Amino acid sequence: MPHTASRYLAEGPRVGIRHFTLEDAGEFTARARESKDLHHPWLFPPDSAEAYAAYAGRLIDDPARAGFLVCEKDDGAIAGFININNIVEGAFRNGALGYGAFAHAAGRGLMREGLGLVVRHAFGPMRLHRLEINVQPGNTASIALARACGFRLEGFSPNFLHIDGAWRDHQRWAITAETVTTG
Repeated sequence: MPHTASRYLAEGPRVGIRHFTLEDAGEFTARARESKDLHHPWLFPPDSAEAYAAYAGRLIDDPARAGFLVCEKDDGAIAGFININNIVEGAFRNGALGYGAFAHAAGRGLMREGLGLVVRHAFGPMRLHRLEINVQPGNTASIALARACGFRLEGFSPNFLHIDGAWRDHQRWAITAETVTTG
């Protein structure tokens, strides 16, 4: 039987990760609309075709960003997304993570598996050394995901990011290539 290449950059038992495409707009925006209550007030993913085109376009075209869709392997459904922003190469080799699960996938462990895949991909083929996550202190689900994936709390930044009309405090979490186990 001939080997066929996977459509995923990396795969785990239940999910695979792949890059965003413009063709994902319909499913992504529908899932974003279904997940507004889950995301508010932490996150505002694009929920229209126009907003998605601009968002995905930046992730596709900007070398300082990489966007990954976390997809369920059984049916390819988009479970969530993980973006690496502000990628810096050279001596720093760092990126800042942002992520969100969609409502139908929340609480099922799919994002934990997906984040583990993205971390290994970042430290492997992308050759990054450090990843950071900045999380509002009240976002307990996001903090639990960072902790479960081996990120360590490094500090607190008052008025760090402008979200939903105000400057918000954030906790800073990070992981380096040396601390990741290849499991």
